[in-house]
Amino acid sequence: MNKIHPSADVQTQNVGKGTQVWQNSIILKGAVIGKDCNINCQVFIENDVIIGDNVTIKPGVQIWDGLRIANDVFIGPNVTFTNDLVPRSKQYPKVFEKTIIERGSSIGANATIISGNTIGEYAMIGAGSLVTKNIPSFTLWYGNPAMHKGYITKQGKIIGMDLKDKDGCNYILVNNEPIIQ
Repeated sequence: MNKIHPSADVQTQNVGKGTQVWQNSIILKGAVIGKDCNINCQVFIENDVIIGDNVTIKPGVQIWDGLRIANDVFIGPNVTFTNDLVPRSKQYPKVFEKTIIERGSSIGANATIISGNTIGEYAMIGAGSLVTKNIPSFTLWYGNPAMHKGYITKQGKIIGMDLKDKDGCNYILVNNEPIIQ
C-alpha cells in the first residue's frame, strides 16, 4: 500500500506499490513511479518522467520532462536537473533532452546535472558537483566541473585512481567494475 501525505498533489495513477510521497510534493499526470520509492517533501515531478523501483529522492528536487531514473538510485537534497540546453522564456524545444540515471547510482546534495547526459550504473556524484558530460559506470566524480576522482563498488566502497582502497587492497577493473584481487 502507498503512503501519500494529504498535502501532496499526486495526479498520476502510475505509482508502484509501497511508494511513499511526503508533504507538499507534486507529481503530474503522465509520470510513472516504480514500487517502494521514497519521494521526500517538496519534490516536483513532471509528466514525461519514468522512475524505477526502490528510488530515493530527497527534498527540494525537481524531476523535469525527459528524465529516466532506473532502479535503486539515490538523489540527494536539492539536486538540480536541466532539460533544455538553450532555455528561453515561453520558447520550448520540440523535444526535451533525455537524461538517464542508471541503476544504483547516487547523486549528492546540490549537484547539478546538465541535460542530455547519462550517469552510469553505480556511479557516484559528489555533493555540489556540476556534471557536464556522460559519467561511466562504477566511477566517482566530484567538483565544478565534476572530474573523475576514483571508482566505487556496488557496495559503496571507494577505490582510488591507483585501484586501491583505503585499506590498501588492490582491485582490477572488469567492464569498468572494480573487483578485488
